[in-house]
Amino acid sequence: MQAINDFILAAAGQPWVLFLVLACCVIDGFFPPIPSESVVVGLSAVSGSSGSPNVWLLALVAALGAFSGDNIAYLIGRRIGIQRWRWMRTQRMQGAFRWAGKELRRRAASLIMVARFIPIGRVAVNLTAGATHFNHRRFVALTALSAVMWAGYSVVLGYFFGVWFEHNHLLGAIIAIVVAVILGIVIDRIISKVRGSVPLDGKDIPETEIQPGESAPPPPKV
Repeated sequence: MQAINDFILAAAGQPWVLFLVLACCVIDGFFPPIPSESVVVGLSAVSGSSGSPNVWLLALVAALGAFSGDNIAYLIGRRIGIQRWRWMRTQRMQGAFRWAGKELRRRAASLIMVARFIPIGRVAVNLTAGATHFNHRRFVALTALSAVMWAGYSVVLGYFFGVWFEHNHLLGAIIAIVVAVILGIVIDRIISKVRGSVPLDGKDIPETEIQPGESAPPPPKV
């Protein structure tokens, strides 16, 4: 166990770790299987227990990566739409896209803010916002704010448990990640109660279908 803790501590102090965080957060903006939350929370826990990496720099890099990933997804949606690749045309993703389009027309600002905390939800919202030509300047402002909130939440959560398990970097990181996952599920449930859940199957999806080459109807210009 001590050898694992020593390895984690040595790795956390390397400059490439921050590049890893940046890459994960950017890619996660348009490819949800990348576990950016777990990476940020885990490293924040190590920072809390050892002081490496620098927690402020970690938060900055995480926020920058999240903001960049969200806006790359917007540009992808704007340029190629939400039908180009096979994974976009699955029933699961098309249901999420239609949900995002409906919610963007109803409460765009709050949707973009909270979607950052829902892996599949944020990808669907960001791509749909681009495909429907949602006002780009407003999208940039909202994603900048949501990225700062998300990075702050992830870093504070991980850092808290890192300080709590100061002498066991591995245990602190594991517990922080588990708690982050549980809180993520709770947040998702709360948001689902308030806004309605992201439809992940063919049920409860509006009858209007998005045909190949078409995009969702645009939200009102706000």
